[in-house]
Amino acid sequence: MLTDAEVEFFRANGYLLPGRQLFAPDRLERLEAIFNRHLAEKGAKLSDELDTPHFRDPELLDFLLSDEVLDTVEPLVGPDIALWTSHFISKDPKVGRATPWHEDSAYWNGRLSAYDHIVTVWLALENPSTRENGCMRVIPGSHLAGGFSENYVPTDQTVQTFHAEITDVDESKAAYFELQRGEFSIHDGRIVHGAKPNTSELRRTGYTMRYFPASVRVLPVEQNAGWKIWLARGQDIAGNVYQPDPRQQAGAQGAG
Repeated sequence: MLTDAEVEFFRANGYLLPGRQLFAPDRLERLEAIFNRHLAEKGAKLSDELDTPHFRDPELLDFLLSDEVLDTVEPLVGPDIALWTSHFISKDPKVGRATPWHEDSAYWNGRLSAYDHIVTVWLALENPSTRENGCMRVIPGSHLAGGFSENYVPTDQTVQTFHAEITDVDESKAAYFELQRGEFSIHDGRIVHGAKPNTSELRRTGYTMRYFPASVRVLPVEQNAGWKIWLARGQDIAGNVYQPDPRQQAGAQGAG
C-alpha cells in the first residue's frame, strides 16, 4: 500500500510515481498477451482507441479487481471502491498521435454525482514509457482547480487523440511520467494532462485502470446507457447497479 508521504504528495500534486512494479512478471506477461490479442482484433480502430476492453473480455477483470491494484488505490479512493473504466492506449512508432492537454473529468461531466477521488492507474506494458515515445505528462496541482476548464478549443483528430484541447497551459511546469516496463503512475481524474506524439522507433503502450468511490452515484443519463461498472471492494453506498463479481461466482462454483 502507499505510504502516508505518498498519499500526501498525491493529494497536493494530483499524481504519484511509485517507482515499482504493479504485477509479478508472469501476470504482466499475461496482461501483455491480452493486449496484443486485442490489438490484433481491433479492426478499423486505431491502436490508441481500444477503450473499455474489459466490457468484451472478462479475463481483464482478474487484473482490474486484483488486490495488487485495489491495495494501491484504496488509500486514495477509500475502502469502498468501484471500477469505472479501463483503456489500452498504444502509440505506434513514429506515427503515434499526440494526446492534447485535457482533464478526464471533462469527458464525464454530467455522468457522476462527484468527481473528486477518481483515480487512474497507468501501467506501462511491453516497453518503457519515455519522452521520446510520448510518455504522459501532467501539470502538478491543476486538479485543485476542479477539473472543468472552460479553455477548450477544437483539435485536428488526424494528429490528436481527442476532439478538443485546453489552451494556455504552461508546459514548463509539466511533470513527465517516464516509466520502465511494468511500472505505473497514478493520477487524479481532474488533473490537466496529455502526451506528445511518439517520435521514436519504440511503441508506447499503457493500460489505464480507473476507480471511483462507491459513495458516488452513476447518474441515470443517456451517456451512461449500457455502461458497466463493478463493485471492486467494500460496499455500495450510492445505490448503483453493478455487474456480477466474477470472484464471487468462482467461489460459488467452488463451493458447489
